Amino acid sequence: MFSFLARVLGLWFIAIALVSFVVDCTRSIAASAWVITPMGQVWFDISPGTLNAAQAGVQRHISPFLWDPILQGLLQYPAWVIFTPLGLLLIWYGDRRRKLRASLL
Repeated sequence: MFSFLARVLGLWFIAIALVSFVVDCTRSIAASAWVITPMGQVWFDISPGTLNAAQAGVQRHISPFLWDPILQGLLQYPAWVIFTPLGLLLIWYGDRRRKLRASLL
């Protein structure tokens, strides 16, 4: 059951990455210059309250060091750079054939 959910979530992440890449390419063509929309800006445009809550929660309950250099640095990357590896990793993890081959060996 978990492998199915991992594959579905991985496919959704790949779809989000593809849409984000197409949006960045379209904006770049329109501006005649390379335009990148950072993940933090996308998250803020969709739901600024959850971004602020995530920042407060991580800084207060986990570690301020985790938010400031690490997560804030990740939020500077384009959304497609973040979602593509996550999606591929989830699809790989949810692959039943890989688990079947490992159990046969």
